[in-house]
Amino acid sequence: MLHPNSALFSRRKSRAGWGFTLLELMIVIAIILILIGIAVGNYQRSILRARETVLKQDLVTMRQAIDNYTLDKQQAPQSLDDLVEGHYMREVPLDPITHQKDWVIHISDTVLSPEQTGAGIDDVHSASDQASTEGTAYSSW
Repeated sequence: MLHPNSALFSRRKSRAGWGFTLLELMIVIAIILILIGIAVGNYQRSILRARETVLKQDLVTMRQAIDNYTLDKQQAPQSLDDLVEGHYMREVPLDPITHQKDWVIHISDTVLSPEQTGAGIDDVHSASDQASTEGTAYSSW
């Protein structure tokens, strides 16, 4: 029989206290879940900001292509496909917000130069009805 003051008895007693309690494990898991929740929220916001940046760049590119087409051909394009066929763009990009090629085109009678013979597309917007992180509608960009 082991004597309570022996070294072997004290080792066995201390080994029993080495594990974690259920409460300690629950606290650690709760902290980990909170950190994961914060990380996922930050990740989703950064993805949305990246899509907004792509949308702004696509709009600038398409508007520049519309102006170049109009000035070169002396007639505004009648569709965004005219810009692709005229080699002003490789392809009509997907709207990064709606994930479709559903751009809203604006057709106007205004002319960019006195030599322009026909009216057509003069602006393009996103078809999304959502609001941006700036608080404005994507369709107003």
